[in-house]
Amino acid sequence: EAIEAGFYNIDIDPSTLVDYSKESLLEQQKENYLNTARMTDFIRSLEPEGITVSIGAEIGHIGGKNSTPDEAEAFMEGYKNTLSEMGKDNLTGISKISVQTGTAHGGVPLPDGSIAEVKLDFNVLDSIGKLVKGKYGLSGTVQHGASTLPDELFDKFPENNCSEIHLATGFQNIMYDLAPEELKDKIYSFIKENFASEWKEGKTEQQFLYSTRKKGLGPFKKEWWYLDKDIKEKILNALEDKFQFLFSKLNVFDTREYTDKFIKLVKVPYKAGGTPKEVEDVRNLKLEEGAD
Repeated sequence: EAIEAGFYNIDIDPSTLVDYSKESLLEQQKENYLNTARMTDFIRSLEPEGITVSIGAEIGHIGGKNSTPDEAEAFMEGYKNTLSEMGKDNLTGISKISVQTGTAHGGVPLPDGSIAEVKLDFNVLDSIGKLVKGKYGLSGTVQHGASTLPDELFDKFPENNCSEIHLATGFQNIMYDLAPEELKDKIYSFIKENFASEWKEGKTEQQFLYSTRKKGLGPFKKEWWYLDKDIKEKILNALEDKFQFLFSKLNVFDTREYTDKFIKLVKVPYKAGGTPKEVEDVRNLKLEEGAD
């Protein structure tokens, strides 16, 4: 369904299967690279003609210990060997690799609802980025959980072999910061009623709501969509300002020539019947904390 809907950038994340109790790095990463290879093959089998989905892997669980070049190399060697054993030597592999640098998905909310300062290790991005670019032909590393980092850090990502950065929580925060109190109260009541089981012991209400309020976007899509024009314009203007800032810091401006050179436009016809007739209740679906 995702590929049929036009999602051609997919991150595979079996990194929670990494077993640090194993002796060697290759053994630690085994379930990770095995499942990444299998999913790579599966995704390639679903691609529309002329489309190459950009696939990302992950070597360290976001929020866990920082990743190392040796772990990246162990993963890549295991991944390549697995594809070879599957008879898929010529299969287009992953294009990027997510690493843990000290961040957490969506940031770490403090008891008062503010976000903890993050100590991000750019050396992780740089050293692993150099390795995977030079030895395996990847685009570089991927940074998760960067939305809540200080503004002055963002120009460091292009300098340190980071080819992708995940920022969704920052955009979500702008929406909630500027949303009417009435709508926020309605959403927060819904979250407390339907996701109370995710309110972990020792967490304040502010921490709980910050970590789960992404689940208030879908069920209240209509309310968000039909906000008063002046409120919606404030949100859209704030988002545009943020995009302008990020595009500048991340060196996105003036790159059209490269996309024109390397990316071929492929028009894929709409495939009817992809949307299920019955609406699925996803309120009990367990998602990872935060959003990025």
